[in-house]
Amino acid sequence: MNQKADAIVAAALEAVAHSDSIQELEQCRITYLGKRSALHQLQKSMGSLSAEERPGAGALLNECRKTIQGRMDSRRSELAAVELENRLRSETIDVTLPGRAPARGRRHPISLVSRQIFDIFEKMGFTVLEGPEVEEEFYNFDALNIPPDHPAREDQDSFYIAEDRLLRTQTSGMQVRTFKRFKPPVAAISPGKCFRRDTVDATHSHTFHQLEGFLVDRGVSMADLKGVLTGFVHQMFGAETRVRFRPDFFPFTEPSAEIAISCFNCGQTGCRVCSTTGWIEIGGAGMIHPEVFNSVGYDYETCSGFAFGMGIERIVMKKYGVSDIRQFYENDMRFLSQF
Repeated sequence: MNQKADAIVAAALEAVAHSDSIQELEQCRITYLGKRSALHQLQKSMGSLSAEERPGAGALLNECRKTIQGRMDSRRSELAAVELENRLRSETIDVTLPGRAPARGRRHPISLVSRQIFDIFEKMGFTVLEGPEVEEEFYNFDALNIPPDHPAREDQDSFYIAEDRLLRTQTSGMQVRTFKRFKPPVAAISPGKCFRRDTVDATHSHTFHQLEGFLVDRGVSMADLKGVLTGFVHQMFGAETRVRFRPDFFPFTEPSAEIAISCFNCGQTGCRVCSTTGWIEIGGAGMIHPEVFNSVGYDYETCSGFAFGMGIERIVMKKYGVSDIRQFYENDMRFLSQF
């Protein structure tokens, strides 16, 4: 047994010495100290020895195990130090290199154009006011001369969350909220998200951004409305852009007009962008209806005013030539990084 034990120890120490990694060293441990190792087999054969021989054999085998284990522990420490040194060398950071600045974000095209719109109207004396996205039926419909039997008040056209509350379908409700707080003269624009049960396609979305503007004072006329909107169009799209006002109908304005601008794509010769008409509609406007004044206690005999509404996405699409409204909401950086 002594000869066998010495041979096993010699082989084990040589294998440990030639182990160049922690993984190889672990394989040595399994081979020479595992349950299927030759040393373990010798231990199992002690049953065939006499009672006098067993203590000496047990002490011998324990000493062999300690010798092999001790050399393995020592080699493991050596290999661990080498691996640590190699790792530190490979992960060394040159602290003299200049720092890397994080990539700067940029404004979403809707936010970018909204800021431009705000700047234009603020220079004209309009104040920017924001209202609630969850609106009361009174402000969204009743006070705006939209009767209970109007199709817009049906559940299939609007997102109702209670009997008299809904996600606002327009920012026009801020007219009434503002008129209830302030007496004329009042000049403000109200931007924000609106929600309607529209099928999503290239030009429609259930969630969109709208801008409502209104001005009330003594002697305000349709000429003032045309002057303000023409000035806005020229600053937003260029002085060469033509503006068209065509009769239309809205419950909360009378008279009402559709606002259109000359097609920037074809110069009014007719193209796909303007549906061959040469004009692109950007919103609606008109003189505020007397019923709206009645709902807030304004005297329409002594004051008058105008209101207008525009879809901000539509302004962005016309300004940058974007053909599909869905691109604004998909967070595709290839598209957004162009602005």
